[in-house]
Amino acid sequence: MSRLTALSLAAALLATLAVPASAQNAGQIASVRRGASCAGCNLFQGDFSGLEARGLNLTRSRLRQADLSLSVMNRTRFSNADLRDVDAYGGVFSGSSFSGANLTNASFVGAYLQGANFAGATLQGTNISGADLSRASGLTQSQLNRACGDGSTVLPHGLRIPAC
Repeated sequence: MSRLTALSLAAALLATLAVPASAQNAGQIASVRRGASCAGCNLFQGDFSGLEARGLNLTRSRLRQADLSLSVMNRTRFSNADLRDVDAYGGVFSGSSFSGANLTNASFVGAYLQGANFAGATLQGTNISGADLSRASGLTQSQLNRACGDGSTVLPHGLRIPAC
């Protein structure tokens, strides 16, 4: 193999390694920002702060590291979605479904989650300080033992949360 061919192959290999394998999809993010459902979409690091869109279907979507702060997304389906490291500070998600979702290290500080469904959700490291989860369904003590909150976190009767 000639030196030029080897250098060309090395450059091509480096170029493919430099491109993220699962970068965000700007078109899908823009579509959701306009209020469209997008099940199974790649919304990685999307900025949805302040979004007001109710009843969306974001089932199986990748929202990892997305900004959902101060958004109003009542009755939205986040079932089986990747919500790791999401910032949802002060968001309103009443009646939304997080069933089977991965909420690892997510921040729902001060969020309104009344009546939300958390059946089978992963809450490892999830901060729900000051959040209202009254009437939330599917929550177990085992899930909450992996999350954290504070004295102003509102939980369904009989459940408690470790302090952050």
